[in-house]
Amino acid sequence: MRARLSLATTLALMLCFFVSGVATAQGQFAPAITVNDSVITQYELDQRKRLLTLFRTPGDIDKQARNGLIEDRLKQQELARFDLNLSEEALNTALEEFAARANLSLAQFTQVLQQNGIAPETLRDFVQVGVSWRDYIRSRFGRQVTITDSDIERAMAQQGNRATAIEVLLSEIIIPAPPNRARQAQATAERISQVTSFGAFESAARQHSALPTRTQGGRLPWLPITNYPPQIQGLLLELRTGEVTAPLNITNGVALFQMRGVREVAQAVAAPTSVDYAAYYIPGGRSEAGLRAAANVASSVDTCDDLYGVARNQPAEVLDRNDLALSEIPSDVALELARLDPGEISTNLTRDNGQTLVLLMLCGRTVAGQGETDPEAVRNQIRGQRLSGMADALLSDLRAGAVIINR
Repeated sequence: MRARLSLATTLALMLCFFVSGVATAQGQFAPAITVNDSVITQYELDQRKRLLTLFRTPGDIDKQARNGLIEDRLKQQELARFDLNLSEEALNTALEEFAARANLSLAQFTQVLQQNGIAPETLRDFVQVGVSWRDYIRSRFGRQVTITDSDIERAMAQQGNRATAIEVLLSEIIIPAPPNRARQAQATAERISQVTSFGAFESAARQHSALPTRTQGGRLPWLPITNYPPQIQGLLLELRTGEVTAPLNITNGVALFQMRGVREVAQAVAAPTSVDYAAYYIPGGRSEAGLRAAANVASSVDTCDDLYGVARNQPAEVLDRNDLALSEIPSDVALELARLDPGEISTNLTRDNGQTLVLLMLCGRTVAGQGETDPEAVRNQIRGQRLSGMADALLSDLRAGAVIINR
């Protein structure tokens, strides 16, 4: 009899624990908020609060978590109306960049999340909505933003030298296009300009690009937008993540860029008022002899001034030294200089239909004084502010028309 009672008691306790566990699970996934019949669970709310706490977000964490999740649902519903989805490649890139802000790899950042009770999916959802919404706003409203010289002058008068700077994360391809291959190169560039995935662009870079970056799929590091020629800065900023520019014709080549990311940095780097660079011309083009001569020169110089010693006793035309506004520099040279730091050398360009190799060296960039503000940086800042205002207005309209129930 006692054994039977013990067994009954054990079964009752097991049932009690099972029911308690089910109730806990049901509590986690019970609705916390409903947005147009889309449910936000208690689990999602708890995860968002943990994420904001980890980010040391000031203020009422519960209120901010609720508002953030409501806005995310509204954004997702708007994106779904146009069937807009962020590719897995773009999402992974965005996650890596997010982790890099904390000077961590994505794997390290994920470990920190898990140590704080945050599922990796929580960060994925957070980043995916943010990046998708940013791309959507730029695509929908970007061409509606018109900035006049008067707008820039007024903003400069109001803010002094507090302008922020925009940096871009690009991948690049330059396809050689000497006269006898120009039509073929253009056709290849047209095909590549239609790709939307990072993998396809990287594959094309490895196959077609003449630049050393082809070995890493054309990927460039973060660079100030002001490093690029003024005539293509607006074109680059209009790209959505994953989009590729139309083919850009340069001397003996066709250039393409794919957008991987855009960010605004708090400490602005003024746009250069002029760029000081040197070009040393080596016969033989990209032949083995020409490249070997270039390597010998590169190993013997540290600054542009050293090139004068290399060029002594040679015709004056073998060395050009220029200090020009970025808009006055030939486009192919300007694109090469964009990725160089002072003292760095490029041997990617040729002249005379490929018969002459150009050893290009960046001497330095001259920027406006501390008391001055770069108009192009101000233009980019105004563009960002106006797009942000349009995004806020759209989100406000979506919220006003939504049925939202807080439980």
